[in-house]
Amino acid sequence: MSDARRTVEVVWRIESPRLIASLTRLVRDVGLAEELAQDAFVAALEQWPTDGVPDKPGAWLMTTARRRAIDLIRREHNRDAKYAVLAQDLTDVAPVDGIVEDPVGDDLLSLVFLTCHPVLPKESRIALTLRLFGGLTTDEIARAYLTPSATIGQRISRAKRTLAEAHIPFEVPQADQLPARVGSVLEVIYLIFTEGYAATSGDEWVRRDLADEAMRLGRVLAGLLPREPEVHGLVALMELQASRFDARGSGTLLQHQDRRFWDRQLIEHGLRALDSAIALGRPLGPYTLQAAIAACHSRAPSFETTDWEAVVALYDALAQLTPSPVVELNRAVAVLHADGPQAALDALDAIAGDPRMARYHLLGAVRAEVLTQLGRTTEAAAELERAADLAPTRRERDLLLERAAATVPD
Repeated sequence: MSDARRTVEVVWRIESPRLIASLTRLVRDVGLAEELAQDAFVAALEQWPTDGVPDKPGAWLMTTARRRAIDLIRREHNRDAKYAVLAQDLTDVAPVDGIVEDPVGDDLLSLVFLTCHPVLPKESRIALTLRLFGGLTTDEIARAYLTPSATIGQRISRAKRTLAEAHIPFEVPQADQLPARVGSVLEVIYLIFTEGYAATSGDEWVRRDLADEAMRLGRVLAGLLPREPEVHGLVALMELQASRFDARGSGTLLQHQDRRFWDRQLIEHGLRALDSAIALGRPLGPYTLQAAIAACHSRAPSFETTDWEAVVALYDALAQLTPSPVVELNRAVAVLHADGPQAALDALDAIAGDPRMARYHLLGAVRAEVLTQLGRTTEAAAELERAADLAPTRRERDLLLERAAATVPD
């Protein structure tokens, strides 16, 4: 790959979300905006290797895309008068003989709210957000999710068509709609992160490229919405969890991790983001509460010195806010270390019959740990074998079977 082409692709990754966002505001169609942005990218590939990279590459791409938008719309104006008006609007905003850079904060916000709109299925929201707001190619998204490129392409195409047919406005939601809509955006970003943190398919234990992309998107969103505590809470949660990547290895449990390999810079960033969320003075939301739990682990010099009573209390607050058997399962782990194995087993028995846990492999893994501490190792080994059958990846299955084999019968 030539240096010029590499430069163009780096600039595209950085500038494409801003470019598509600004073009969507102007042409009022996210699909057309992406086509115009890609046309500008192709023009850069053709011109920059010979003419050199411009001083303001983002502005160059924007001006080129706007010229193409004007040309396209003027060709259509005889068919529909609205195109003529739109073309005039474009000309007024961006004279073709000069380079103009507009503020893009509101446009980027509008774009992420558009790509994460609840009218779209969850898988489509993820793909479209990574494509338009994240700047990833269809092939990159497909590789990250171990999904055929054609399938990802179809999801993105259907999503853009759905948004157009539903006439979803390109705008930042009004204040009364903002909390719910921010929640949808945060959900998409965290789903991307969790797939990177603990892969649900394939042979890899983690996919750091996805986790890193989610953290980048979260930081961008925090810059755009600095007064939304849950945005900072999500950034804190992701950074604190990601700080353990090097110590997790191929699934090393928290209590066995060498904390010297924890990323101190990510921990410091995460703790600052948590402080930012709390400093806004509003009731703690689910992401901020989870970040506070992660912070208890990050601040403790060892597993044994963790403030388990505080962790249990935080899980109690999280369970009140977002009742879930998974929250109760995680709370049971904290209870194990705060109050002992029998109290933990009682907590696990309370959710054992929940149908949502029937195929959740971590329930068996946690029960096995509790039963082992109670001296019931035969039952523990059986729980681990059942959990291995439910594990979503080969690496997790192998790890659980290794633990089962190492469990000495009572």
